[in-house]
Amino acid sequence: MIYHQNKTGTSPIFTGCLKRHAGRAQPVLYRPVQTVGQQFVDLRVIGIDPVPLVLGQMSQIDQVLTPTTHDLGQFQVRRVLPAKARSMVGPFIFVDQFGPAQLDLGGGMDVRPHPHINLATVTWLFEGAIDHRDSLGTFSTIRPGQVNLMTAGRGIVHSERSPAEERRAGPKLYGMQTWLALPDGREEIDPAFEAVKNLPIVEDGRAKAIVIMGELWGERAPTTTHAHTIYAEIMLGAGGAIPLEEDADERAVMLVGGEASVDGHPLRLYELAVLQPGRDMTLESRTGARVMLLGGEAFTSERHAWWNFVSSSRERINQAKSDWRAGRFPVVPGDEKEHIPLPQGTPKTVTYP
Repeated sequence: MIYHQNKTGTSPIFTGCLKRHAGRAQPVLYRPVQTVGQQFVDLRVIGIDPVPLVLGQMSQIDQVLTPTTHDLGQFQVRRVLPAKARSMVGPFIFVDQFGPAQLDLGGGMDVRPHPHINLATVTWLFEGAIDHRDSLGTFSTIRPGQVNLMTAGRGIVHSERSPAEERRAGPKLYGMQTWLALPDGREEIDPAFEAVKNLPIVEDGRAKAIVIMGELWGERAPTTTHAHTIYAEIMLGAGGAIPLEEDADERAVMLVGGEASVDGHPLRLYELAVLQPGRDMTLESRTGARVMLLGGEAFTSERHAWWNFVSSSRERINQAKSDWRAGRFPVVPGDEKEHIPLPQGTPKTVTYP
């Protein structure tokens, strides 16, 4: 058992035990008994067992992940997964938030052709547009309200660049890029691509949600899922609220604009708040907010990540390294002239231009 003193020095708290609550393991705080004059006593000193207080009674947040920010000159990328404290939330193994940004006239984003294996990438924009090309021969312009899902499976190569018309006006860039690990038995499926529009929208007064993947609030998105996945953009007006139901093994929310809280627990901009499992709760905002909800089934087998490769097998990642170095991956039609070379040494998880 660990003893902590709070910042004011008046309310010591005992932590470090675990209690079963409603069939699930819940952390427990041990709060000392108050004495006359509302002073707190270190119960270890007087030999009295502390009184248990279930953590869920104080907060619905299990864990908060702070992003690592990469400044790319005209825009910033904030990465919350993978992190040292946690590698996945459901199938989500990689979570980037970028922008908002207004790039220079004539400029733009240019992510040269690069490979992926054993994962699916999900691109979701709040503002701007991105041209996607891949080795299947796909060309798609990603715009707000449309989700682009690229399943790498046994291997795919793609590029992402600002469209010509966006460059002439000075491209806007604001959105999310996430990766989903593929489940056991499906890591080596055929590569595929889909751009899905007309996603379900749930509206109730001052709350609106777009269901991007999976089923939420009684609506199911037509987007392909390879494991149980939930993903949604939530927009709250001033005084708006929406329930966050118990519908996944693991769930998290990210505030990407405005102000919001979960059952009174304030969210901080761009942090990923992992919610306690098995509990219904409410997301609300006093002044308005944009929030991303993501999660799904908890994976029971380990996943490894190196550069743009994810797999349950280190040997498979080493094979992908060798294949990219030797030019054995397919090319991207319409974008064959350049590519991102295999990094030397320990790379960043993903490479931007």
